[in-house]
Amino acid sequence: MTLFDDQLPDTGAGGAEADDAIDAATPLPERLRPRTLEEVVGQDEVVGPDGFLSRAIQRDRVASLIFWGPPGSGKTTLARIMARETRARFVPFSAVTSGIKEVKALMAEARKLRRAGQRTLVFVDEIHRFNRAQQDAFLPYVEAGDIVLVGATTENPSFEVNSALLSRCRVVVLEQLSPEDLKGLMRRALADAERGLGELGVEIDEEALDSLAQLASGDARRALNLLELAATDVVETAQEAGGEDGEAGGVASAPRIGAEEVRRVAQRKVVVYDKSGEEHYNVISALHKSLRDSDADAALYWLARQLDAGEDPLYIARRLVRFASEDVGLADPGALPQCLAAWDAYHRLGSPEGELAIAQAVLYLALAPKSNAAYVGYKKARRTVQERPADPVPKVIRNAPTKLMKDTGYGEGYVYAHDTEEGTGGLDCLPDALSGTRFYQPTGRGFEQELGRRLDHFRKLRADVKRKRQGEEAGTDRGRGGSEEG
Repeated sequence: MTLFDDQLPDTGAGGAEADDAIDAATPLPERLRPRTLEEVVGQDEVVGPDGFLSRAIQRDRVASLIFWGPPGSGKTTLARIMARETRARFVPFSAVTSGIKEVKALMAEARKLRRAGQRTLVFVDEIHRFNRAQQDAFLPYVEAGDIVLVGATTENPSFEVNSALLSRCRVVVLEQLSPEDLKGLMRRALADAERGLGELGVEIDEEALDSLAQLASGDARRALNLLELAATDVVETAQEAGGEDGEAGGVASAPRIGAEEVRRVAQRKVVVYDKSGEEHYNVISALHKSLRDSDADAALYWLARQLDAGEDPLYIARRLVRFASEDVGLADPGALPQCLAAWDAYHRLGSPEGELAIAQAVLYLALAPKSNAAYVGYKKARRTVQERPADPVPKVIRNAPTKLMKDTGYGEGYVYAHDTEEGTGGLDCLPDALSGTRFYQPTGRGFEQELGRRLDHFRKLRADVKRKRQGEEAGTDRGRGGSEEG
């Protein structure tokens, strides 16, 4: 007996044959779990005839892998098949419940078994939940070949798995299953009398099959669980209705799953979305890029995806405020107040009423003229500040509250703009070393077209006033010189 014998019976092939002993009480997804690569639905690039995993198994050269994909895409299934096909001892290992002590015990046992000619495939579910130290514990054993490590994660391995461990494993990206993949899987379940629901004799409408596939959101496990619920429901309903006639089983015709039965067992679609994980960032990125590309329909869709999955509406409101300044800017000065008003409206109303205000702001942003000139200008100014020494403030615009400051030239030559006919003093307000630098360059879109006209006007006006003032000062100096000579 070993530390892990209570997890899966040891049959010499790592417990892979334990799949054959599954009884009728086992949930349908487990009963129907593929036992060979040929039974796997989807993932053709990985398990198809020319897929790398198929070739690796045929050549018996399976290396350590990290399966990265959404829930229900086949990560655990492929690991089990790898162990079965290569006759390796399969040891499932949960990053949620196991620690370094368990890792070290398993590694020591795997090293002994390897010397005896038995390979060990360690499957670590949710490997991203292991901390750095726990992940590092696998390194020497993976390098020595004592184990074949197969990790599964729904999170981006680039951020969640140690770079040292990641460099020793091949990352295999598994895609979300398509509706057609899920429909084929459910048809197989309804037809399979040994492992599926075939003995129930249940039929299903195409509309109901479509609905189940959509509700599953690419998750095979969810699709089969929903199918089993719907099938059990229609069989029990038919038996109750037919029992009054006294017929054996009470079923006069094959029970059928229709759209109504699907609605009854699945009141609400559970959207694949992790508020702190990869999908969170994918969806908020989709909203941002839809807004930036002025696609109002896509923006509304991604907003609905987030809200329906339970995202905090105030988080979305904050992102919209940022977008209003970064991507719309002064091309439409009304964008920022619109987003702040939506934020305030949600604060006052809450869900679901306040969500409409956020949707309104999304539409406003999508349809507003776009400019990142304010964002680019600010970044350029900050980069200049960070890369240059702290240039002194020109004395002409320094405040001079004391006599000493006035005597040292603070404020000398300052012109109060409101006292001039032109409304500007034509002063050089940038440090001398940056004179003439342009940070803000407005686009010709929306209100920035008018701002660009104003900017050009004031730049020219300030230059003219400056030349005029310099000319007057030069004339005064010449007058003073002439009187002195006289």
